[in-house]
Amino acid sequence: MIYLSLLGGVLLLLYGIKMVSEGLQKAAGPRIRSLLHSLTSNRLSAVGSGAFITGLLQSSSATSVMLVGFASAGLMSFRQTLAVILGADIGATLTVQLLAFHVYDYAVLLIGVGLVFVLFSKNDFRINLGTGLLGFGFVFLSLKIMSDSMSPLQGNELFRQVIAALADAPIVAILLSAALTAVIQSSAATLGIALALAENGLIPLDAALYLMLGANIGTCSTALLASLQSPVEARRVAWAHVLFKIFGVILFVPFLGYFQDLVLLTSQDLSRQIANAHTLFNTIMALFFLPLLAPFGKFVVKLVPEKAEEKKFGPLYLDNHMLGTPSLALGQAAREMLRASDIVREMLVDVIKVFQSNDPSLITALKDRDNLVDMLDREIRLYLTRLSAVNLTDAQSRRAVALLEATRDIENMGDIIDRNIMPMAVKRIQKGLMFSEEGMKEIILFHKRIIDNFDMAISAFAGNDRDLANRVLRNKEEFSIVERELVQAHLERLRKGLRESIETSHIHLDIIGNLARINAHITHIIYPVIEETRVARREDTSIEKMSEL
Repeated sequence: MIYLSLLGGVLLLLYGIKMVSEGLQKAAGPRIRSLLHSLTSNRLSAVGSGAFITGLLQSSSATSVMLVGFASAGLMSFRQTLAVILGADIGATLTVQLLAFHVYDYAVLLIGVGLVFVLFSKNDFRINLGTGLLGFGFVFLSLKIMSDSMSPLQGNELFRQVIAALADAPIVAILLSAALTAVIQSSAATLGIALALAENGLIPLDAALYLMLGANIGTCSTALLASLQSPVEARRVAWAHVLFKIFGVILFVPFLGYFQDLVLLTSQDLSRQIANAHTLFNTIMALFFLPLLAPFGKFVVKLVPEKAEEKKFGPLYLDNHMLGTPSLALGQAAREMLRASDIVREMLVDVIKVFQSNDPSLITALKDRDNLVDMLDREIRLYLTRLSAVNLTDAQSRRAVALLEATRDIENMGDIIDRNIMPMAVKRIQKGLMFSEEGMKEIILFHKRIIDNFDMAISAFAGNDRDLANRVLRNKEEFSIVERELVQAHLERLRKGLRESIETSHIHLDIIGNLARINAHITHIIYPVIEETRVARREDTSIEKMSEL
């Protein structure tokens, strides 16, 4: 029964930590992501933001996932991510600090409050906050269960001999603690067991310090295993985390006697000493490594080089490890969609060059770029399909659908250029045809207006800008009028018998028609922005009516 109760306590602790992380990430994920990016202007602020955000989310893994996304997107340097990792290690000690304050007396209260939010609230933020509170309640309750289950071991001489043997074999104790943490994938759980042992006087401080050091190494295993098939930036972040911990433990072991004396000064309570040792270790490690981040970063880059196959074209931002955090995954999918839109914009710009020269290589280059867009389209759709298996909020579901539709529109634009416009370019070159000066000028002006409209639509979608979206929508009717005017002008030249217009009539009209089709897809991109605004207005109106009632 002792072992069953202990196992139940550990499982409840792990489940509670998972609920806290998921609930608070969903409640504050988008804001936290923005805050993390804005607070990393220098090393000290990066360490502080890493500690604050990880302490708030109760998940160093969530912080690492955000770092990988920022590094992959080029929004943060690798050196900045290292500083945030050091801060995240400090923030990750908050759970153990809370456990050491004997707050399990309030576990039932937290569970009750959390259940009220989850069961009786219809607001996503309150539900997610309630999930976090419920998780904290389970975490605190689990410590009580583990402590009570270990109480009978106080009179067990064999158990005391095992603990004494571990205290006399530091390396063995550290390795066993690291292995246990790697298996249960939570340093907080390992240290929760150490706190439960301390509550019953079953472990001395020196043995607890060995468990603490091992737990700090073992907690890196999850990120390391998860990064094995990830992009090089993700692997570097994971290995940097591992190396920070290993080097830190190696540096600490010779001075453990002095460190133990320092810990004894912080409190008279053994549980508090263990929690303080955990925080002190990570804080001292951060202070030690902070001035060495530049050479350390170079070392990690050399240790984890980019694989040859990674230099091939492929998605840059679609990290499967972000699928557990929908707000981040949607952000990464949006970046990949914008990357595809950049390629299509280049294709759209170069379309006019194909009709101004007789260079077939331009046509080949455009068709090759369309293949890249097709590949990104497939990967984005697959990624968002996997994301749909996660429990998304209504707003997240709408954003996922909007990204799918925008990606499809962008891919369709590429296909129109590749399959419809390029064959006409080939035909013009093969037959040696030339547009009339007036006709070419009209096509160039129409083409330029479509590129401007494309830029406006992408900006509106990326920034969820309703004003820009409405401008694109207003342009729709205007473009239809311009298209009809261009066709009428061409027909007028045909009536005048202008030779160039007669020879290129079919190509000329097809170019205008296909550019208009591209513009239709451009306009379609901004519809979700307008619809989102309408939804927000309806929700605001509903809230106002409820407030009046």
